[in-house]
Amino acid sequence: MEVISENRWARNVRVGIVVSEFNRQITDALLYGAIDAYRFHEGQRENLTTLKVPGAFEIPGTVNQLLKKKAVDAVLALGAVVRGGTPHFNYVSAEVSRGIAELSRTSDIPVIFGVLTTDTLEQARERAGTKAANKGWEVMEAALKTLRIYRQIGAV
Repeated sequence: MEVISENRWARNVRVGIVVSEFNRQITDALLYGAIDAYRFHEGQRENLTTLKVPGAFEIPGTVNQLLKKKAVDAVLALGAVVRGGTPHFNYVSAEVSRGIAELSRTSDIPVIFGVLTTDTLEQARERAGTKAANKGWEVMEAALKTLRIYRQIGAV
């Protein structure tokens, strides 16, 4: 088994990021956190593909297309769904979660869920790094660690 220095997890790793533009203040922070983690782990900019979609509901379909059409080693799904005064939150968060989970189960590469589902905008801000750790960073590290595990078991 190859031992890889932890700061080199992303070297030569092709990562796709699908990020929602809705709640952009939050999703931009998640995206920047993910990119920062990728660069910290020595990922090269030319190996990073970022696709922006209008809202969280469009994330699973775009991840599916990315898996079919683009050579990537891991995919991150980033978004923020904040509860409002209607049941819309329930439908969107459930379908996005279900869609990403299904793609993760059926793909031979890691598909990592990084869609915040919060009750308030303040909770989303906290998870996007304004008061605590940035979930975008954490999701990128989860993708890189999961890829290492997939490679260890010969899945990729």
